[in-house]
Amino acid sequence: MRLPLLIGAILSATALSAAAVSLAWTPYDIAALAIADKLQPPSAAHWFGTDHFGRDIGSMLMAGAQTSIAVALVAVGIGMGLGVPLGLLAAANRGGLIDEAVMRANDLVFAFPSLVIAILITAVFGPSAVNAILAIGIFNIPVFARVVRGGALSLWTLDFTRAAEVAGKGAARISIEHILPNVANLLIVQGTIQFSLGILAEAGLSYVGLGAQPPTASWGRMLAEAQTMVTLAPHVAIFPGLAIVFTVLGLNLLGDGLRDRLDPRSRRAP
Repeated sequence: MRLPLLIGAILSATALSAAAVSLAWTPYDIAALAIADKLQPPSAAHWFGTDHFGRDIGSMLMAGAQTSIAVALVAVGIGMGLGVPLGLLAAANRGGLIDEAVMRANDLVFAFPSLVIAILITAVFGPSAVNAILAIGIFNIPVFARVVRGGALSLWTLDFTRAAEVAGKGAARISIEHILPNVANLLIVQGTIQFSLGILAEAGLSYVGLGAQPPTASWGRMLAEAQTMVTLAPHVAIFPGLAIVFTVLGLNLLGDGLRDRLDPRSRRAP
């Protein structure tokens, strides 16, 4: 296992473990306020210090990992669940009307970043984690559609797909039985990358008030609340920022490492 892949796996596993543990336990209750202990620096009692409400930042980071990972995971699931069938459909009808319609629809979605989509959604339904999921998920659909279509187009020219056509299999059956398994490696890599981008997008949306709302913990909102206290208590902003940086870095390293291992064409020369 190469070093970047190992580092990515360790960082990703750390974030996932923190999120999983926070489902059942955190060192302190994140809903309990202790104003007398506010803005304490890191200590033996509070390893990462406390925020302006006296809440333990370590506990908030664990609960925030749960929020960020859940939002990103569901958003990637939405993007993959809708984007993969669209990509397969477009590739099966390559050069046809359906292919053109799918790709132009993808271009339309790409014209609006997830933040703009989130603003449109929250303007109608209000800010929440669910609406952040919808915004990020909608933006992920054309990403997976393009990845699958690009991989599937080359496969449709190969002998094994032509043999399946000669055997009487329809385009839908060929797409499911032959094309999809052969683009699975692309989906794994792209899914990992979009997962990291989803965490970053969730933090950004929460930072501007469009993501998870109180009392739900969120790394992005922790940064937003800390921005006026950076000079007074820098640890309040440093640790949520590091959590985002290391989690996104870990997932990106993991995605790059998986790409090198699963796609022979992208392997770097030793």
